[in-house]
Amino acid sequence: MEISEVRVKLVENKDERLKAFCSITMEGEFVVRDIKIIEGSSGLFVAMPSRKMSDHCPDCGAKNSLRARFCSGCGKKLQEDRTKKDSAGRSKLHADIAHPINSECRDKIQDAILKAYHEEVERAKHPDYEPIDLDS
Repeated sequence: MEISEVRVKLVENKDERLKAFCSITMEGEFVVRDIKIIEGSSGLFVAMPSRKMSDHCPDCGAKNSLRARFCSGCGKKLQEDRTKKDSAGRSKLHADIAHPINSECRDKIQDAILKAYHEEVERAKHPDYEPIDLDS
């Protein structure tokens, strides 16, 4: 698999853990958007696009965030811990929309994204810097 293009949009607030959004194009034919570059406790990492998981109110059927304490439809109190747990026992609040199947693919994607991120950080230091448009 060839990663034919990586676009990086830096986040302006330097104090945030979220450092940038990016998109990658594979083989010049398939794009994955809304990839995040995040500063973790052991350095930068790439978070694939995800969606917040939700469930439905047992009374009215309205869709609710798993963190919601009350139903957005009927206002009734919801059961407290409705999340599924991962292998480490942490609550699973997000599900990946797209993700690599194996570690080799993940490493290839992460290496390309972090290389492009560092290049964009360097470009941003110049006074005539124009941020990239991820949607063009």
